[in-house]
Amino acid sequence: MSYIILCDSCTDFTEEMEADPHFVRIPLMLHVGGTDIIDDETFDQADFLKRVAESEECPKSSCPGPERYMEYFEQADDIYIITLSSRLSGSYNSAELAKQLYLEEHPAKNIHVFDSKSASAGQTLQAMEIHHHAESGMPFEQVVKEVSGYINTMGTKFVLETLEMLRRNGRLSTMKAMIVNALNIKPVMTSDGNGQIEKTSQARGMKKAIVKMAEAIAADAVDAKNRILCISYCNNKDRAEFVKKTIRSLHLFKDVIITKTGGVSSLYAADGGIVVAY
Repeated sequence: MSYIILCDSCTDFTEEMEADPHFVRIPLMLHVGGTDIIDDETFDQADFLKRVAESEECPKSSCPGPERYMEYFEQADDIYIITLSSRLSGSYNSAELAKQLYLEEHPAKNIHVFDSKSASAGQTLQAMEIHHHAESGMPFEQVVKEVSGYINTMGTKFVLETLEMLRRNGRLSTMKAMIVNALNIKPVMTSDGNGQIEKTSQARGMKKAIVKMAEAIAADAVDAKNRILCISYCNNKDRAEFVKKTIRSLHLFKDVIITKTGGVSSLYAADGGIVVAY
């Protein structure tokens, strides 16, 4: 049986994923300063971050239509789809609609849409988990069961260089953002397990915030010795390496990998942001 893994573009591909035809990126559209940017292989992070910094309006993203997913349904027997958290984007609903429309005429087709309940590095690990099981020859229904269990026990945390994106999205008052930024306070954010974002702690300075994040990961990681941790970074690889070194010092995970943020992840993480999934 052949298979394909369709990932909306909030999934941050590793170099190995980029080279493997089983993984396909379904692009979202980014809107910043009156310009529409397709989040595909042409995405220019430096140009995007410059546009975000210069724009007075809050940048937005829009999800792909159902037809973008359906384009690939004929290419394999088993279709697996990973999307950005349904609490953060309409991408999941779009993929589900594509599945329903297609199954009306092809009821025997194997298609499953996973709500990542995460973003960025979280989607990366989930796509890798699908690939691992599918490559082993595991039946479609069992892959869905195994990966669904994995999603329900994984964690996602991130540290932000700036609170500006939270302010622009109405999550923080202008005065509070100004005070926090002036005091160099860096928030450590987490997924609540259902795909919504909340703050778990904060620290003065990025290095202290990273240490706090590592401690929080150590406290709630499930079956860490048998799992991979993924770090996605936005325009600061040295910081990602520091996170990796800090996590490694805890001797928790089977492996730690690093990848760059794509367009949607760069929008959420902002310049200098770090997203960690485990």
